Amino acid sequence: MTPHALLAFGQVRLFDKALLLQLVMAYKGCQVILPSTLSKGIERAIYFMKNHYSVIVIGAGSVGMAAGYYLSKNGIDTLLLDAFDPPHGKGSHHGETRLIRHATAEGGHYVELALKAQELWNQLEKETNKTLFIPTGVLMVGECYSSFIDETLKSAKEYSLPLETLHAAEIQKRWPGFSIPDHFVGYFEPSSGTLLNEECIRAFRQEGLKRNITLQTNTKVNSIDFVSSGAIVKTEENTYYADQVIICAGAWTGKVLSSLGLPLEPVRKTFGWFESNDSVFQYPMLPCFYFSLKDERYYGFPDINGSGVKVGRNDSERKIDPDLMSQDFNKYPSDEGDLRSFLERFLPGAAGKLKQGKACMITKTPDMDFIVDHHPKFPHVKIAGGFSGHGFKYSSVLGKILSQLVIDGHTEYDISKFSISRPALAIV
Repeated sequence: MTPHALLAFGQVRLFDKALLLQLVMAYKGCQVILPSTLSKGIERAIYFMKNHYSVIVIGAGSVGMAAGYYLSKNGIDTLLLDAFDPPHGKGSHHGETRLIRHATAEGGHYVELALKAQELWNQLEKETNKTLFIPTGVLMVGECYSSFIDETLKSAKEYSLPLETLHAAEIQKRWPGFSIPDHFVGYFEPSSGTLLNEECIRAFRQEGLKRNITLQTNTKVNSIDFVSSGAIVKTEENTYYADQVIICAGAWTGKVLSSLGLPLEPVRKTFGWFESNDSVFQYPMLPCFYFSLKDERYYGFPDINGSGVKVGRNDSERKIDPDLMSQDFNKYPSDEGDLRSFLERFLPGAAGKLKQGKACMITKTPDMDFIVDHHPKFPHVKIAGGFSGHGFKYSSVLGKILSQLVIDGHTEYDISKFSISRPALAIV
């Protein structure tokens, strides 16, 4: 139902009660009382008009902010609602830096998205005149027989991506900060590198606001009622109405869509920055790195502008209720212990004093693939979530995909792998 339909509310005669009741039922969140005078009907219509948007985005983190930006570029009146003030430290997008690899181990459909995402990040850099991407390159290291390495090589070959093979001695000669066992092998991708994730979100926010998106921060959504022609979104202060809704609430997506029973699992992750006084650990003397070991996976970044060498463990996690998440790095001995053990083995000169540590959340699906799809019952509701710890680098293209789903009903990109009805999600 359009705003014009409800505007008619103020024009109907008092004996047209059937139409009035239809309007009340369609927008039950309105709390409309049948008017005794014409003016009350007009007041309700005006309230609706002021609080109506073509699109409401629930969650303005990496993907939500990007979606708002691309919708604004197409002139779509959009409201973004976030429980915090992005970028913030209460979700999945903080921590200064994120890797972007093009030769991914997750499959060809991710390679295509990574390449497009890189193109869009470059465009955003030019538009904002801000540094969002640092071409550090990424060195992937593992034992000779590693499924992660094998899949990475397969992707590079299929898409003709630059990937240089290096043996242990060659790695140590080029980057003397590393200590690599002889039976390990490395693959260097020079075109990939580091995204300044918090700066990326600020850039999307800045440019979206220039194009008149509406952003409500520190605004928790209390309820969402879906109807056949739109949605009613209630916060503590207001009730909003939308023709379409995008839900990308990060670790809270499962709670927001509890009726669907999606198998989304929020987990706690940690990473830390360590002191190193040697220039061999500073950018551009050290690339980003990803180590695929027998039972462990680690990633890291060079010291950028004195931040310290950043390291995280990719396969260590603890289940968490997002409402109870806190910045509690070093709550567990493994928070720092695992990272320090890795550094002492592979970058011993960087295993200095811990400068700072952070905890964050990711939200996993059973198959580690994303969810990007329409709501199974309400096609005007789009869902994006379950990014499983490898979503940020794609957030630029995911935002564009969501805007296309809203505007055109479909997207030019292949997102069939991210279907909400795939067997791995087992939605009944």
